[in-house]
Amino acid sequence: MKAIMLIGHNDLRMFLREKTSYIWLFVVPMVFVYFMGFAFRGPGGPSIPQPTVLIENRDRGFLGSVFLEELGAQGLRWVTETNQEKTARGLEIPADFTERLLSKQKVSVDFLAVKGSGEEAAALVELRLWRAVLALNAHLVEWAAVSGGQTPEEAGLRELAKREPAVKLKSSFAGRKPVPAGFSLSLPGNLVSYLMMNLTIFGGATLAWERRSGVLRRLVIFPIRRGELLLGKLYGLLLLGLVQIVFFLVVGRFVFGVNLGASFPAVALTLGVFAWVAASLGLLAGSLITAEEKVIGTGVLISLSMAALGGCWWPVEIAPELFQTLAHVVPTGWAMDALHQVISYGGGLAEAKEEIGVLMLFGAAANWAASRFFRIA
Repeated sequence: MKAIMLIGHNDLRMFLREKTSYIWLFVVPMVFVYFMGFAFRGPGGPSIPQPTVLIENRDRGFLGSVFLEELGAQGLRWVTETNQEKTARGLEIPADFTERLLSKQKVSVDFLAVKGSGEEAAALVELRLWRAVLALNAHLVEWAAVSGGQTPEEAGLRELAKREPAVKLKSSFAGRKPVPAGFSLSLPGNLVSYLMMNLTIFGGATLAWERRSGVLRRLVIFPIRRGELLLGKLYGLLLLGLVQIVFFLVVGRFVFGVNLGASFPAVALTLGVFAWVAASLGLLAGSLITAEEKVIGTGVLISLSMAALGGCWWPVEIAPELFQTLAHVVPTGWAMDALHQVISYGGGLAEAKEEIGVLMLFGAAANWAASRFFRIA
């Protein structure tokens, strides 16, 4: 056991001594987590920034101010010419806005194009504007109903606007399983993808180089059995995977705000078993392939293929049925299923036990193959 730990700790130290390793362990994965989180945003994903609109309020009555407050309540950020910034559209409230409404006359606000604004942002602004108009009209109708048709008063109208609506619309997915989106998709997806890539490439290339350069032959001079040498290499890769897992989970929780689920032990167990699978595949690649550059090329090809098939880059639910089947031919698909069970769907160890069990079978098979083909010379 002491020999296994010494080999593993030394391998981890050698891995982390290479400064370029930090780029692939931490920097590049986090860049992909950030951009993919926004590309696949949805329920549970990163929020869409509030659109802005340039307001020219010529009305000096209280209804103009109430309307502006309603725009803010509907998620629209408004600015004036004194603090103008990049806006999607402009809105002009006429000078007789309050007067015409109080006299029960039709009044219009001018919705203007702002130079340089895009159509997508403008459509979002227009939607929020219509919601604010409907809300203001609803307050006026409610005032008329409760006051017997009296002229609206500022205090009473504002009180109505602050009241909880009698009817609320709550939208949610039918069932317990929404399609994973946002950082809840990109964080576990990139963690699984880069765990597979880094452990396969680092483990395989290092083993091929050490065999070619004679390091493994020199090691067996010491009282170390072949099995201890293999387990030491596997232990070092598992430690490297643990470093990346801890970094991902800490950044995901405190920077990207990902809810890691009600059962953190299930998340940890899934990632630990998957790291075992990836590390064993790395040792297998390093045993079968003699040149480290070929190991790197093979590792990149295999890990990227598994990431694409397993749903690491996009929700597997949106893929054709054939690809949903192929996702469960590779370990990445089962790892993503287990992580989504816990992170996205609110499940625990009981809900993810089948996926974790299949991953253990992958790990046992990869570990057996690695030990079968492990070569010192």
